[in-house]
Amino acid sequence: MEKVRVRFAPSPTGGLHVGGVRTALFNYLFARKHKGDFILRIEDTDQTRYVEGAEQYIFDCLKWCGISPDESPENPGEYGPYRQSERKHLYRKYAEDLVRKGHAYYAFDTPEEIEAMREKLKSEGKGNQQYGYAVRHTMRNSLTLSAEETEALLKINFPHVIRIKMEPNELVVFEDVIRGRIEMDTSSVDDKVLLKADGMPTYHLAVVVDDYLMKISHVLRGEEWLPSAPVHIQLWKYLGWGHQMPKWAHLPLILKPDGNGKLSKRDGERLGFPVFAMHWTDPRTRETVKGFREFGFLPEAFLNLLALLGWNSGTEQEIFSLEELTEQFSLERVHSSGAKFDFEKAKWFNHEWIKRTPASGLLPLVTEIYRERGIENTEAEKMAFVIDLIKDRCTLLPDFWDQGYYFFQRPGSIDVTPIVSKWNEKKDLFFNELIRTLEVMDFWNSANLEHGFKEIAAVNQLKPGELMLPLRIMLVGGKFGPGVFDIAAVLGREETIERIRQGLAELP
Repeated sequence: MEKVRVRFAPSPTGGLHVGGVRTALFNYLFARKHKGDFILRIEDTDQTRYVEGAEQYIFDCLKWCGISPDESPENPGEYGPYRQSERKHLYRKYAEDLVRKGHAYYAFDTPEEIEAMREKLKSEGKGNQQYGYAVRHTMRNSLTLSAEETEALLKINFPHVIRIKMEPNELVVFEDVIRGRIEMDTSSVDDKVLLKADGMPTYHLAVVVDDYLMKISHVLRGEEWLPSAPVHIQLWKYLGWGHQMPKWAHLPLILKPDGNGKLSKRDGERLGFPVFAMHWTDPRTRETVKGFREFGFLPEAFLNLLALLGWNSGTEQEIFSLEELTEQFSLERVHSSGAKFDFEKAKWFNHEWIKRTPASGLLPLVTEIYRERGIENTEAEKMAFVIDLIKDRCTLLPDFWDQGYYFFQRPGSIDVTPIVSKWNEKKDLFFNELIRTLEVMDFWNSANLEHGFKEIAAVNQLKPGELMLPLRIMLVGGKFGPGVFDIAAVLGREETIERIRQGLAELP
């Protein structure tokens, strides 16, 4: 069996959409499963859409996700360069080879002439206004000009493009690993530009040439590329490489939560969730779009949720590590229909991964969250203990602040509203006695604290349940947090006593 070589080939035009990351992930999993190579190729042939910083952003996203490629512009192999703009010299000879074989032609039409052609077709009520077999004989190209006229225009470097010559009424048939047999009629396909006037290839020519030269064995890409499949398949054949054509797999779309259309950046803005892997700041508009990382997702959870958007293992299992995904992944279990994006389910995955991740793994992430909020001196051992105490309550990483800041700084205010109506002198006496007991307690741990608390409650003929909420509010400022004696154990003797005193001062 030939070596599996797959590629993820994004354009550096902006943030990396979840659909793009999922394509990268499925390529990565397929390569790892078959002990093959995962290649990152930057498709930057359209220089008008190139955005500064977007390429580095792609590298950073894949690194954060933990699916770094085997070959890339950062880590080149023997099939480079890995940016199409650096491969420009390769493409013209293949485009001209197609012209010589009669599968492509030089087109010298100006933009105005093409626009006039479209307007004419429109006025005649023609639904198809594309530059294709129906109109090419009326345009200024090497099919309608003589060989001498064509040669003369080429000699003076008259602006021109090279277009594929798509023959009408042909049936392009291919086997898609996910969708089975696909048949497409060439009559609905226009004569795509292969080489632009500036000498840069279009995606259609570059992708075929690069996949051939880089020995790509399988093309896993989004289903939005299905309409281009006839052009690409014909190019493989026209260039004489049909016997080496890769196997095709068109991945399903990630849909809006209501299932009505492809998930877009605007949907995320409208509904309040991220659709990019990491936050992206557009250098032109300075607009920043938040990503999953900045929302507080763990990369393990992000990959887990993406894997199950369009694939399942055939079992009830939902939580998968990258190793488990690699072991169980198969293209045959990828669905052909679109997968609805569900942000609540995405958060569930993150909650599950936070619970499963040891405190040591969460420590640097949580410490950074505290630093950003001005808490610099967080002792690692204490922070790790706090993480273990509160992680079951955290869905997103910023929740570690909301659920645990009071371990490191005293609450600015405490909400006595839930307890003030039931407050009485007996409870006041209880807490003053509790302070005296805490001041002389030998072993400061949660078990001892609970035992002493309940003992004083029994002596004062009070139910511990009625006293625990006031204690919690005095310590953390509200009705939240883990076990109240665990909180006191972490806070330490001095801080616990001081917070109880402060709480008593705010009660009648």
